[in-house]
Amino acid sequence: MKISFTRSQKKTIARIIASALLFAFVSLLPLDGALRLLAFLIPYFIIGWDVLYHAGRNIIRGRVFDENFLMGLATIGALAIGQYPEAVFVMLFYKTGELFEDVAVARSRQSIADLMSIAPDTANLLRGDEFVTVSPEEVPVGSTILIRAGERIPLDGEVIEGTSELDTAALTGESLPRAVSVGDAVISGCINLSGVLTVKTVKTFGDSAVSRILELVENAAAKKAKAENFISVFARYYTPAVVAAALAAAFIPPLFFNGVWEEWIFRALIFLVVSCPCALVISIPLGFFGGIGAASRHGILIKGGNYLEALAKADTFVFDKTGTITSGTFSVVSADADALYYAAYAGAESTHPLSVSIREAFGTVDRSCVKNITELSGRGISADVAGHQVLSGNAKLLQENGVLFEPDGAEGTAVYVAVDGVYVGCVLLEDTIKPEAQKAFADLRSLGIRKTVMLTGDRAEAAKRVADSVGAAEFRANLLPQDKVAAVEELLAEKNGSLVFVGDGINDAPVLARADIGVAMGALGSDAAIEAADVVLMDDSLTRLPEAIRIAKKTRRIVIQNIVFALGIKFGVIILALFGVATMWEAIFADVGVAVIAILNSMRMLKV
Repeated sequence: MKISFTRSQKKTIARIIASALLFAFVSLLPLDGALRLLAFLIPYFIIGWDVLYHAGRNIIRGRVFDENFLMGLATIGALAIGQYPEAVFVMLFYKTGELFEDVAVARSRQSIADLMSIAPDTANLLRGDEFVTVSPEEVPVGSTILIRAGERIPLDGEVIEGTSELDTAALTGESLPRAVSVGDAVISGCINLSGVLTVKTVKTFGDSAVSRILELVENAAAKKAKAENFISVFARYYTPAVVAAALAAAFIPPLFFNGVWEEWIFRALIFLVVSCPCALVISIPLGFFGGIGAASRHGILIKGGNYLEALAKADTFVFDKTGTITSGTFSVVSADADALYYAAYAGAESTHPLSVSIREAFGTVDRSCVKNITELSGRGISADVAGHQVLSGNAKLLQENGVLFEPDGAEGTAVYVAVDGVYVGCVLLEDTIKPEAQKAFADLRSLGIRKTVMLTGDRAEAAKRVADSVGAAEFRANLLPQDKVAAVEELLAEKNGSLVFVGDGINDAPVLARADIGVAMGALGSDAAIEAADVVLMDDSLTRLPEAIRIAKKTRRIVIQNIVFALGIKFGVIILALFGVATMWEAIFADVGVAVIAILNSMRMLKV
C-alpha cells in the first residue's frame, strides 16, 4: 500500500534531516563552554521547538503530564547538566519516532479509506425520457436508475431490465463475480462488470447497505477493547507517577545519602526518557485498528476493538441451523396430495423458506381462496382456505390445537397439515447443507473452539442429520425463538471464554443481542442484521468465521507482544538507570526504539 506523505510529514522529515546534519557538524567543532551550548541549541530547537511549545500550551490548559512534558523536562535537564549531545539526540529520535507513528496511523487509516471508496459519487436517474447524473442522496425510493458496465451501484434496488455480473469483493471479500438478472436484488457498493442494468431503487442512499457499512466501520474505533481502555487509564496515572519517581531519584540520594547531585539528576533524566508511554499509547490502538481494517477487507465487519478482543477469547460457538449451516433452500422430498395443496394455500402470503418451497413444488396458488392468515412464531400458519380452517406447521402447532396424528419418523423437515381439526398428512422437505460447513467446523476446532452447538426449531431427526454431517458437538431441536434465548443463557453459564452466536440475522436478533458476540451471516443489505449483530459477515460463507477468529487471535497476540515487550524493556532500563549502569543512549532505545518496533509490529495487521 503506497502512502504519500502529508505536507506536515514532509516538513518534519526536512527538520529531522536538517537537525541531524547540524548535530553531526557541531559535534565535530572544538568548542567549549557557552559557545558549545549555543551550537547544540541550534539543532535542538530546529527539531524540538514544537515539543516545547505543546508542553507549555498543555501546562497552561491544565494537562501537565504528557509525553511532550516528559521529553521537554528530560532534554532541558540534560542541557542544564552539560549533556548537550544527549539532549539533542533524545529530541531527534523522539521526533523520528513520532514520524513513524504518524505514518503508521496514516497507513492504517488508508486501509479503511480503501473500503470507503465503495461509496459511489453519482447516480444516473431517469427523469422524463432521459437519464441525468445526480448525487445518490437526491434519488428517492422507487426511482429508476441506470448502471453501465464498470460503474458502481449507487443505491440498493431490484433489477427491472438487463443481465450482468457484479463484483462484490469490496463488500464481501469474495473474488468470484455474482450473476444478476431481472427480479434480482442488487446492493450499493458493488461494481457492474459487464451488461447494462436498469434498477428500481428500494432504499434512499442514507439507508442503503453502503451507507450503513461505512457508518459501522467509521464508528468502530469508538468501541475500545479492554486493553485499549487499560492503556488509557494506565497512561493517566502512570505519567504523574513517573515524574514523582524521577524527582525522588534526583533529590533523595543527594539530600539524605550523600549522593552526587549531577549523577543522580542524570539518572532521573534517563528515567524520564525511558518512562514515556508512547509505545503503548500508539501501538495498541493501532493494532486493533489494523485488525478491524484487515477483517473489513475479508468482508467481515467488526463493530469495535472490544468485539475483536472478545472473538480472540471465544471458546463456544452456537449456530442457528436454517440459513446459517444450511442454505435455507428447501426441496420437497415427499408429500400427501391434500397436505401439499392445503400447505401451499395456507402459506400463500408467507415469505418463510418452507412456505416458498412448498408453493414452488405445488404450482400456481389462487390467493382469492385464502383468508385470515395468521403466522404463529415458531409453530406455523393458521388460515381459512376455501371455507376450511387449516393448520400448517410443526408438531407443536397440531398438538396445541388437539389434533390427533402420528409424527413422521423420516429424516428431513416435516410440515404437518390439519383441516377442520382433522390430520390430513405431511409435507417432507430437505434443506441443503452448505458445502463449506464441514471444513468451517473443523477449522474452528483446530483454532481452539471447545464447543460447537446447533440450535433449531426443526425436529430432532432433521437436526441430528445436519449436526452429524458438519461435526457439531451438540444440537438442540424443537426450539421456539424464546427457547433459543434460554439455550444460550444455559451455555453462557458453562463457557470458559466468550460465547459467539451465529445466525442469519433476520429473525435471530434476541439471541444475537444476548450472546457475548453476535455474528450475522449473509447480512449483505440486511438492516436487521447490521443493527443486531456485533460482527457482520457480508456474505453467507461459513469460511469467514475461522478467518475472523484468526484475525482476532493475531491482533491479540500482537497487542500482548507490544505490552510485554515495551514494559519489559522499559522496566529493565529503568532499573539499570537507577543503578547507574544505563546511559542516555539506552534510554533513547527504550523509548523511541521500543515505540518504533511496537508500531512496526502492529502494522503487521495491515498485511493480513
